[in-house]
Amino acid sequence: MQVGQTMTNETWGQVREALMQRVGKNNYTTWIEPLRLARLKNGVAHFEVPTSFFGDWVQRNYADHIRSQLVTAGAEVHRIEFAVAAARPQAEAPAKPAARAARSRPAQDDDLPGAPLDARFTFDTFVVGKPNELAHAAARRVAEGGPVTFNPLFLYGGVGLGKTHLMHAIAHELQARRPDLRVLYLSAEQFMYRFIQALRDKQVMDFKQLFRSVDVLMVDDVQFIAGKDSTQEEFFHTFNALVDQNKQIVISADRAPGEIKDLEDRIKSRLQCGLVVDLHPTDYELRLGILQQKVEVYRNQYKGLQIAPGVLEFLAHRITTNVRVLEGALTRLFAFASLVGREITLDLAQDCLADILRASDRKLTIEEIQRKVAEHYNIRLADMIGPKRLRTIARPRQVAMYLAKQLTPRSLPEIGRRFGGRDHTTIMHGVRKIEELMALDSQLADDLQLLKRMLQG
Repeated sequence: MQVGQTMTNETWGQVREALMQRVGKNNYTTWIEPLRLARLKNGVAHFEVPTSFFGDWVQRNYADHIRSQLVTAGAEVHRIEFAVAAARPQAEAPAKPAARAARSRPAQDDDLPGAPLDARFTFDTFVVGKPNELAHAAARRVAEGGPVTFNPLFLYGGVGLGKTHLMHAIAHELQARRPDLRVLYLSAEQFMYRFIQALRDKQVMDFKQLFRSVDVLMVDDVQFIAGKDSTQEEFFHTFNALVDQNKQIVISADRAPGEIKDLEDRIKSRLQCGLVVDLHPTDYELRLGILQQKVEVYRNQYKGLQIAPGVLEFLAHRITTNVRVLEGALTRLFAFASLVGREITLDLAQDCLADILRASDRKLTIEEIQRKVAEHYNIRLADMIGPKRLRTIARPRQVAMYLAKQLTPRSLPEIGRRFGGRDHTTIMHGVRKIEELMALDSQLADDLQLLKRMLQG
């Protein structure tokens, strides 16, 4: 039937109410409320939409619902079409014309609200060792820019183990290999800030269009959005939209998806459906390799400066907290030796880095004990604090509990919290079990002595 404009508005008003009940208030506010029914003629319902992206999304996800409700309301509708609303005349107040113009055009590469990439963080400067070889290989595969083989790639590990370095390296490599791809790297905190800004400025549709138009989305430190409901909601929908388009996603965090407290279960599930790779704590060989690479750089910068044998080995042995502290110590050492005009000897290193060495000795943490024990027994750190009860995991876990009780001033309840929220009686049982076994198992006793020496430097 032919429907006049008055009838069109009445019909659309009824349909909007029905759609709110059907799709929920949040979806209605985001996707249905902005629609404007321009005309209903010859079986075709014509809607005006804010952007082409908006129209494509509604067409894919809600067009059938809308047509069904229009028919139920008495309109004869065979097809629904969406078109971007024609530009309206300029308002008398010319406020923010540049911003208005930016909102009315498709997002270009210059519009991508990403974080700057560090030129130092490339694959060439990433030192590969046993603790990080799988993460490096996975990052290399993504950086090739070929077909998406695992989505997302989720990298996790403690501070200073190379997560951010690998993410920057992926972005650099993609820019070189595939300049046609829109690659967006940013922190989870920046994602949240952009989303809040879009809400405040009533530009949520622009935000959605921008983040869903990229080819590769890289989000660093995703644990930051845990507990932030609105941001998690938007991240979830962004994630799904990109996966549906077969776009690559790379995520990093300080722990495995399942261990991020206050992160929604549906997001944990999505993050776990790709390739999850942990970067293990650095071992002695990897720390020494990192120092050797940095020395080559500094030798070009500080011409003629000599470093005595054994200094790098000493640093790799004593500074085990993370790579950033290790590199910072070497930077200070070279700068100091250059200023005083002396060779870098072991004595100079001990004097120049006394505070760093004391801090490394003094601040033995439960997390460091867990990492060392996991490395020694060749198990995943995630399993160390996780729920698995296999003997190959339970015994190293008890060893770590025992060492945490022996080598730190922490109480049993606090140790329990650091071991996945376990009760203090579980920690007490683990400590007693190791004390009993030490007298019977010489290999266990040797392991404990070795671990103590490693942890106490």
